[in-house]
Amino acid sequence: MIKYIDETVSYLQNKGFENPEIGIILGTGLGQLINEIDILKEVSYNHIPNFPTATVEFHKGKLIYGTLEGKKVVVMQGRFHIYEGYTLQDVTYPVRIMEKLGIKTLLVSNASGAINLNFKKGELMLIEDHINLQGSSPLAFKGVELLGERFTDMSAPYDAEINSKFKTIAKTNNITLHEGVYASVVGPQLETRAEYRMLKTIGADAVGMSTVPEIIVANHLKLKVAAVSVLTDECDPNNLKPVDIAEIIAMAEKAEPNMITLFKELIKTL
Repeated sequence: MIKYIDETVSYLQNKGFENPEIGIILGTGLGQLINEIDILKEVSYNHIPNFPTATVEFHKGKLIYGTLEGKKVVVMQGRFHIYEGYTLQDVTYPVRIMEKLGIKTLLVSNASGAINLNFKKGELMLIEDHINLQGSSPLAFKGVELLGERFTDMSAPYDAEINSKFKTIAKTNNITLHEGVYASVVGPQLETRAEYRMLKTIGADAVGMSTVPEIIVANHLKLKVAAVSVLTDECDPNNLKPVDIAEIIAMAEKAEPNMITLFKELIKTL
């Protein structure tokens, strides 16, 4: 993997990706932050050596480099999921690349379902902890110790200082920002009523199919990390209706301006 990482980093540096400070992973329906960035370079994933390619139709598949609020950023417009057939090492490969390019902070967004019924669709949730239900770890491979500590500490995977700033920004801008525990499952099927009940029982406030692998690797690489979920549906097992993916995407887009405000105002302070 080290050889692959070096090849990818060398390619991107030759393309002009120079010393980004902050990495951003944009989730489902959250691509409009790109419009706020002064883009200097962009490369399609399928042109980047050793990079996976995005296969989900509402994930764009570009790595973007530019400035946002005076900071150099590298942005993943489209992410990878294990439900697309990728390994956890594939899914997290871009985090390793962003770290090698120079980032010190990783900001992640995603769309998720609200398990906590006090949370409503269209609102945002700051992830304060997570539960990994994806069945494995992105660190479970031979030679991982060459890239960082194998037994990575996860007692506080989300940066407390960044989370505190997010909460202050939300309050200042009258944005509803819940705090909660995110459970990451494999997907791509949505959950059954019994699974929603289980998730609530084990302490999840929201459920999705991404983010946790990237957070684990970010901690492995000693990056500061924070993540925000757009709550796109309400997962009430006693009143469960068939899922409407179009409505989920629409709900993500509705919440997007608030997400953009949070990210932009935070980046000013980093």
